[in-house]
Amino acid sequence: MPMTRDDIAALIPHSGSMCLLDAVLSWDEGTILCRTASHRLPDNPLRSGGRLAGICGVEYAAQAMALHGGLTGGGSRPSAGYLASIRDLACHVGRLDDIADDLAIGAEKLLGEGNRVIYAFTVRAGGLDLLTGRAAVVIDADRT
Repeated sequence: MPMTRDDIAALIPHSGSMCLLDAVLSWDEGTILCRTASHRLPDNPLRSGGRLAGICGVEYAAQAMALHGGLTGGGSRPSAGYLASIRDLACHVGRLDDIADDLAIGAEKLLGEGNRVIYAFTVRAGGLDLLTGRAAVVIDADRT
C-alpha cells in the first residue's frame, strides 16, 4: 500500500513542510528507499539565501532513517531522536535545489541495539551519488 505524505509524517518527529519525504519506494527490516521532490520547492524550510545546500541531504537521510525505525518498530512514532554522529560523510554537490531529478534517499541499518542504531545512507539523483555517509542515531533518548 503506498504511503502518503501524511502517513510518513505520522511516523517521524517532523510534520508540515519539515516532512521532506514524498514517498516510500520500498522497505524491509534492514533497508528503506524513499523519494522526494521537496528539494526543488522554493519554500523548502532548509533553504537559506534561496539555496538548498548539499549538506542538507543529511536531514533527508535522517528522516528516512526515522521512517524506517517507525515502520520496523510497529508503526510507532518516537517522541524524539537525534543524530549522535555522522561518519564518512561525502558530499558531492554544493546544492540540491538545482538538481532536476527527484531525490532517492536510501538507508541501510548496519547495527541496532535498543534505542541506538547505526545506518549507512545515500542520497542519489539521476543515477549519481550526491551524498553518502553513516550515522549513529539515538531514538527517544529520554528513555535511556
